[in-house]
Amino acid sequence: MARRRWLLLVTVACLGLGHAAAAHAPTASGPDPLTGPRSRLSDQKDWLGLRPLPAQTEILVLAGHADSQGIAGAGTGGEAVDLHGAAPMQAGIRDELYWNLLTAQAIVNLGQQRGLAMRLYVPPLRTIADGDDPRTNWSVGRAHAAAGGYALEIHYDAYGLDGVGSGLIPPLHRQPSRIDESLAQAFGAYPLLYREGLGAPRRGIAILEIGKLEGALEAALRDPRRSQLTLNAVALRVVEALERGLERPQNQPMPTPALAITPTPVSPTPAGRRSGPPARRR
Repeated sequence: MARRRWLLLVTVACLGLGHAAAAHAPTASGPDPLTGPRSRLSDQKDWLGLRPLPAQTEILVLAGHADSQGIAGAGTGGEAVDLHGAAPMQAGIRDELYWNLLTAQAIVNLGQQRGLAMRLYVPPLRTIADGDDPRTNWSVGRAHAAAGGYALEIHYDAYGLDGVGSGLIPPLHRQPSRIDESLAQAFGAYPLLYREGLGAPRRGIAILEIGKLEGALEAALRDPRRSQLTLNAVALRVVEALERGLERPQNQPMPTPALAITPTPVSPTPAGRRSGPPARRR
């Protein structure tokens, strides 16, 4: 029964129906049928995204760990490889990066088809030790956010107890936006200063954890029959959340600035650091 429900969700999402069930986070408690466990820190969410963004805000999408292979911050290998001896999806890179790249590309493709101002940045090198090198995700994303755009880095979380679950880690350069809030509603949320502030959020880049790279989600991604359907379903949920975040409800006045939020640092110790330390990779 559960498998049939999964197949139905991802198949409907692949058809691109705007209100497909798979595109939206379920309202019932328990694991999400598409992305698995949500962030166990969602109940510690200490921020509210009210800052509006113009409808034509350019969204820069980044694939997490695309410039940190072979050094600290390379991402998780995934449950299948690390625990069950499966072959990596691509030699020379961690499985998380493999799926980050495909997911980011699917999101940008769909967003552009639906009229969003979106683009993908992929670093020219897979290993750039200096996080402030101008070619890194951090540097390109920081410049984009500073210029008024929205920068979003796609990740899959660590498996097992080391992983936290799907959710948004908001950028720290200014008050959280309606896009941040919409993505948090769709995927779950992390506290503002998760792990005292990761390198990407400190540079104005939001991190979206799609889900833990394990179990049903990883199996669906690795299954040639379901892989593209699953990527399409994830992309649809992300893009619809972005669209909602850029909309201003009719007859609703522009909100006043949100009250100052005092974030609570949270420091779990997941395997496969997502963004490395705040300053440099090594």
